[in-house]
Amino acid sequence: MVGSAAVPLLINVAGSLLGFAATLTLIPAFKERFLAARLFGEDLNKVSRRPIPEAQGVISGVVFLIVLFCFIPVPFLRCFVEEQCAAFPHHEFVELIGSLLAICCMIFLGFADDVLNLRWRHKLLLPTMASLPLLMVYFTNFGNTTIVVPKPFRVLLGMHLDLGIFYYVYMGMLAVFCTNAINILAGINGLEAGQSLVIAASIIAFNIVELNGDYQEDHIFSLYFMIPFFFTTLGLFYHNWYPSQVFVGDTFCYFAGMTFAVVGILGHFSKTMLLFFIPQVLNFLYSLPQLFHIIPCPRHRLPRLNPNTGKLEMSYSKFKTKSLSALGTYILKAVNVLHVVDVRSGLDEDGEYTECNNMTLINLVIKLTGPMHERNLTLLLLLIQVLGSVVAFSIRYQLVRLFYDV
Repeated sequence: MVGSAAVPLLINVAGSLLGFAATLTLIPAFKERFLAARLFGEDLNKVSRRPIPEAQGVISGVVFLIVLFCFIPVPFLRCFVEEQCAAFPHHEFVELIGSLLAICCMIFLGFADDVLNLRWRHKLLLPTMASLPLLMVYFTNFGNTTIVVPKPFRVLLGMHLDLGIFYYVYMGMLAVFCTNAINILAGINGLEAGQSLVIAASIIAFNIVELNGDYQEDHIFSLYFMIPFFFTTLGLFYHNWYPSQVFVGDTFCYFAGMTFAVVGILGHFSKTMLLFFIPQVLNFLYSLPQLFHIIPCPRHRLPRLNPNTGKLEMSYSKFKTKSLSALGTYILKAVNVLHVVDVRSGLDEDGEYTECNNMTLINLVIKLTGPMHERNLTLLLLLIQVLGSVVAFSIRYQLVRLFYDV
């Protein structure tokens, strides 16, 4: 099977390299068009507030789609010769088309978000809608909702457990998490594209390791998507690196998250794929009090620039103490005792106030290390992402033996 897929994979790599070159060229070429259309923003972490083109993820996303649209017939070339193909693999074709449809929908909805500036509740609804074609493909091609129960729970649940409709709920929630997990760990130059590159490289490495295993077709399918995604994102990362010439926008975050969800679900390694999101999971858990507005959450939670030092410092959320609920008060006391959040109180003309640093992994790193230059902060966060992948591989190939028969 690996031998028969060698030629399609080589063609995929060649197309991906062309996609990399196209992304590098098209982003600066379209810069003035985005500025003329007023699709731009200001880099709040720079002294100079020059306009920077926004939503450039739509360019890398469109190039990605073009590469894969051209690639569609390649895996089925053997079927053009009757002797090499007994019957056309319609299920593989449906997987490919359905996956592209879900990703295409997510790019469109992400660009709509960048243009219309939608609210947070819409950011949960849009990935749910875009994941429906993906779930239908899974239902028609596989329909398997049975999982292997981890060893510690087999006494209660048995060897296998059929989750039924809850398995589809899990997959839908996975798509929502992937798209928003990258979106909330953002705000400094190169971070969104950089973390996506590390995750994509980790998935590619995992797929290559598993090519000689029992699920070759699933991992080959994943490589068809991850290789062009890696190279088109690399082109975007080049322009988004410090000092950023473009912003990737919600378009890229949605596009990247849905691509990861597609390969995780249809490649049947969603649990392993989630392991590569360890920093994003930690950021999500740390952000929960603000995401659910238990603690007031400002629109922008990115760190703030100290113009005197040129370094980034923690940003804060300031609010009236009496406006905080009992649960919010308890949470602030707890995180303050744990020294993971900087909490301050005082008096001003409006009465007693409380402020705490915005609860993001970016601010937490600054709290632990002190103020830092933006480029160095991005490098440190990407190093954390790499370490997260190292931990993920350790869990996948070592710790997993405690829970499953390997």
